[in-house]
Amino acid sequence: MEFIKNEPEDPFLKYALATEYLRMNDTGKALAYYEDLVNNHRSYTGTYYHLGKLYEALGRKPDAIATYETGMIVTREKHDNHAFSELQAVYNELTGFGDDDDDY
Repeated sequence: MEFIKNEPEDPFLKYALATEYLRMNDTGKALAYYEDLVNNHRSYTGTYYHLGKLYEALGRKPDAIATYETGMIVTREKHDNHAFSELQAVYNELTGFGDDDDDY
């Protein structure tokens, strides 16, 4: 907490705090930090996966889908192929996109 007091806009510190709050099952504080990151530090790509998963856990499927979609746009812009593929996989799983049930 001392670090964040000295550098309140550091995205890595916000991400670390969100992750720690989530580990402690304080979803409210974790959610606040993750949402702050996507709203104020759009290019911090690691946030989208974890925020989407948190939304899923909270039963907020439309928010999770929107978060994954935005994350895929941002990671593609940044040429972060690894993060993009992780987001695409969870997005496809959540939406059912890419299921083989509709083979022609």
